[in-house]
Amino acid sequence: MPTWHTLFILSLIASFIAAFGAWADPSEIRLLFTGDILLSRNVQKELEQRSMSPWGELSDVFGQADLVVGNLEGAVGESNDCLPSGTTAPCFNISESFMPLLASAPFRALSIENNHNYDLGAKGRADTIQALDRVGLIPLTYEASPRFLRFRDVTIGIIALNLVPRRDGGCQSIPAVGVRQKLGLARSLANLVVVYVHWGSELLDWPNKSQRASAKWLIGHGADLIVGHHPHVVQTPEMIEGKPVFFSLGNHLFDQKYPATKEGLIADCRITQGVLRCGGLRTGTARGSFFPHVVEGTQYNLQPVHLRSALQISGITLRPVATDSGKGGEISLEGISHGKRLWQTRANRLAGLSAARFDGENEFLFTLEWHHSPIDDGVALRPYVYTATPQGLVARWRGSALAWPLLDAVVLPDDETTLCGLHRGNSFIDLQPDSRETRVAAYRWNGFGFSGVRDAETTEKCRKCFEMGNEEGPPALGGR
Repeated sequence: MPTWHTLFILSLIASFIAAFGAWADPSEIRLLFTGDILLSRNVQKELEQRSMSPWGELSDVFGQADLVVGNLEGAVGESNDCLPSGTTAPCFNISESFMPLLASAPFRALSIENNHNYDLGAKGRADTIQALDRVGLIPLTYEASPRFLRFRDVTIGIIALNLVPRRDGGCQSIPAVGVRQKLGLARSLANLVVVYVHWGSELLDWPNKSQRASAKWLIGHGADLIVGHHPHVVQTPEMIEGKPVFFSLGNHLFDQKYPATKEGLIADCRITQGVLRCGGLRTGTARGSFFPHVVEGTQYNLQPVHLRSALQISGITLRPVATDSGKGGEISLEGISHGKRLWQTRANRLAGLSAARFDGENEFLFTLEWHHSPIDDGVALRPYVYTATPQGLVARWRGSALAWPLLDAVVLPDDETTLCGLHRGNSFIDLQPDSRETRVAAYRWNGFGFSGVRDAETTEKCRKCFEMGNEEGPPALGGR
């Protein structure tokens, strides 16, 4: 029979393992995503009455994660700043004094891409971004997507989307050129592409037709993991096209009182040895409270997903320089060889990036960059071609916009010598920025730049590159 000394030591060991289980595999990267977070209305009252963090019950779980992400509903400001609305939709104004609670939880990033981010107008949205930045939190916005974060040797690209019309009617749409570009850029530079999306129908506990169609489109253009929110109830996660999709995580911290709205799900995803495995942690709230805690129940174990390989050009690995800066939107690249950083580029606004062999032999880096040009006297997409050397990227061609104003450009997947361009239908002589007419053209490298290809078969292949499915008329641009 073991002595009490032995039992005491065994209990200490068990406690240590329970408290620091995540240390069992120091190479594991743990990512947690929560659903909707409200810091207004009755949640605000409870915060003021109890004067404590709503995440006290989750401190152990959050503390073991490398990244915790949530969806923040509302905007920083006063209630009298709310925009008028023709509907009964509530306005969620947030006191900036609650921002430190999010940082101490500890969240690392908060998405503001939802139907309440414009409740207080453009100023409220901007003030929210600044308030998050001031307490060291990363504001996830569509404009600054993809946001690249690095954990040890793994680069994660997060794209924040809102598909639900906000107070002023604005939102993103799928399919859209802008969304596809962001997915393509993230796919080129990240080992894991995460789409954190506001979508679906409120209080519907299964994904609607639009969610399913959007999920397939997002995965088809590069998403490896989709995490959704907005319905305020949990929708069962699934594997779609071999990728995990959490259709809705439900409420995380909210004051709705229907039984299903008091339940939530935390997407619990772990990366080990280049493989992503996702499950779910059920949360609930105590009677008379809106503060979440983990509850016993179903834990989803979705199929594993292998991470993407890093982009290499001429033996040099290219990766984005991760940053917590709230500004976002600009990306600096670094060149890595044998684990050593060779160089770092200046920050630049990139819309696309891929490897190509334009001359059929040498490796080039093709990029789409936002720059001002006297050709159209505006900031627009400009194609660039570089070679990668141990000393840095060397520009081989600083392009204009090819033949017509450019909307998108990609290297033809089965022919790296061909560049496909999606253009507006008008010309540089007759600029019409709002034109919905488009045209597709094919180009090949001539040693000094690109020349047009007048080959119907090649042009048709290029046309298929820009087909996005389930749409009528010209593709939506989707903004920057």
